[in-house]
Amino acid sequence: MKVHTGFEQNSLEWMNARAGKITASEFDCFLTTDFELRKGQMVKSYVARKVAELWSGPLPGFNTIDMDFGKFREEEAIPAFTFETGIEVQRVAFITDDAERIGCSPDGLIGEDSGIEIKCPTAEVHTKYLLQAEVPSDYIQQIHGSMFVTGRSSWKFLSYRRHFPMLLLDVQRDEAIQESITAGVSAILKMIDSSMAYLTKLNGGPPRQRVSNIPKPAEEPTDIYA
Repeated sequence: MKVHTGFEQNSLEWMNARAGKITASEFDCFLTTDFELRKGQMVKSYVARKVAELWSGPLPGFNTIDMDFGKFREEEAIPAFTFETGIEVQRVAFITDDAERIGCSPDGLIGEDSGIEIKCPTAEVHTKYLLQAEVPSDYIQQIHGSMFVTGRSSWKFLSYRRHFPMLLLDVQRDEAIQESITAGVSAILKMIDSSMAYLTKLNGGPPRQRVSNIPKPAEEPTDIYA
């Protein structure tokens, strides 16, 4: 595991650091909530995006008012969490595996063996989370993916909204899920490598910049569903 510092999340440096890497927040692009490998265009589009990032760098993203508001609220949520629990949160920018092919951008690390995912939704959505009292399915791949990248044995999910009770849940590492993630990530990396090699062949060589380690040329991209 490598912890990358010296820049902040959502900065240009952060976007460059994660470009072309499989990140935990994107695990839902190729894994279902049951941690089975997805099929179809969603996976192919994800692989194409990762290859394009490897080839040319970060691609344009998007921001919404709700997303910006959520990020602002995170700065309020962490001190509130620490005040409520007495637990300190270490902020980090980006974490990768040793090979720097898989990464995550946790909202914080806790101690030596845990981390935290923070969401600051609208009042209506936060209320729904409180009433359900379980980790929303939208984030389950990301949370287990963060444990996959970091090797940590637990993760906390915090939903925060000012003037409402917090929702704080603990998620324990599940080795069966980790094995499924390993298989899914391996399949996607194989597709990325094959597609990158094929693009290199079509181009008559690697791009002038960005990529230094080009996989061995392939006759055509690998399709794991073939």
